[in-house]
Amino acid sequence: MTTPTTLILLGGSGDLSARLLMPALGQLISERPEVRVRLIGVGAEPLSAEEWRERVRESFDAAKASGESVDALLSETTYTSADVTDADALAELLDGVEGAPALYFALPPRVTEKACAALESVSLPAGTVLAMEKPFGVDAESARRLTQQLLRLVPEDQIHRVDHFLGRSTVLNLLGLRFANRVFEPLWNRDHIDSVSIIYDEQLGLEGRAGYYDNAGALVDMIQSHLLQVLSIFAMEPPHSTDAVDLRDAKTTVLRATHVRNDDPVGSSHRARYTRGTVAGREFPSYADEDGVDPTRKTETLAQVTFDIDNWRWSGVPFTLRSGKAVGARRREIIVHFKPAPHVPLGLVGGREPDVLRIALGPDEMSLEINVNGPGDPWDLERVALTTTFGDGQLQAYGEVLESLLTGDPSLSVRGDAAEQMWRIVQPVLDAWRADEVPLEEYETGSGGPVDWPEL
Repeated sequence: MTTPTTLILLGGSGDLSARLLMPALGQLISERPEVRVRLIGVGAEPLSAEEWRERVRESFDAAKASGESVDALLSETTYTSADVTDADALAELLDGVEGAPALYFALPPRVTEKACAALESVSLPAGTVLAMEKPFGVDAESARRLTQQLLRLVPEDQIHRVDHFLGRSTVLNLLGLRFANRVFEPLWNRDHIDSVSIIYDEQLGLEGRAGYYDNAGALVDMIQSHLLQVLSIFAMEPPHSTDAVDLRDAKTTVLRATHVRNDDPVGSSHRARYTRGTVAGREFPSYADEDGVDPTRKTETLAQVTFDIDNWRWSGVPFTLRSGKAVGARRREIIVHFKPAPHVPLGLVGGREPDVLRIALGPDEMSLEINVNGPGDPWDLERVALTTTFGDGQLQAYGEVLESLLTGDPSLSVRGDAAEQMWRIVQPVLDAWRADEVPLEEYETGSGGPVDWPEL
């Protein structure tokens, strides 16, 4: 494992760094004072040493970060105004770094690509780690080219393709629930499970992200990346260990077996975008009228696609992934519909509904809906839910990402071949939508989506 001693934020003056990365770093070194790292910010904006230090301090204050490690980092942090796509500027930056640096590309994808190209002519320090945000390419071929480019710089285990959605607590909660409980693992297959839905509906709208979102849409923003990663953890075969190699091997294997249901992207997918309305007390215009949106792109804000996994465990079980914006009810959950009991004795009233397991994501909770003998007539079966909470992780999602990065553990990052597979999986849907073979429907802001869609 490579353990970086310097974190270099390329795009350090940007929104991602200020809003997510630096607060997460502050929380991390507060909770894990043994994690020692020097922070260097790099950006196009000219900032004095004190202006930069104040920005870092404000981000740390937002995370209520304190302690000797925080004070030490604040006293040593530096900032450089530079063109991150210029090889000479990058070489000068790296020449002054002691130990192994971690380069975090908090940049738009196109700028990240140019910065990586510039790094090919720079002598990188031993142990250099690269970290970048999704999207990893725009299709399978571009993802493959990006991987090849990165591998010319550093080995795969020193590349962190960040998916903050897979915070350590969420991953370990799924692994623990499934593999540490005999009551679940023997049932985790096509013989007992009828269908699986993974849903991430939110009440938020664009929130100023039209520049990115109008080129991505719900399918690429959520399903192609985050939700397929959740599917891979849910459906994978038992890994030997939670070591990065074992865990990522198991995830990639199940992704290789995943494809659009019945290889029919038209019949297995739905897309829509929101119209004017109110949700959670906020009024939104129609998506087509949002600032920065080009209506002719036909970008969807709600996507739903059903997939098959062609292996012994899951053959025939539909996996439906859905994500949308400006939806009335916030839903972040995995829903497991079990097959009904093969026989309910005559005389028992009710009990025909199958069991349902709901696994909520953020906060992580679980509810198992089953049939039991209720009060009153003992022959009448009633529906009850057994519920529990997994408890919050010690760190926020980006804190867990940075801890993995700074401790040299790539188990939570997306491996290059997995990134290619995720694009391969959704490409037939993208092609069908671009050809207008699937209608772009509409739903009112604050509703549950088009009423004629299959219910999950």
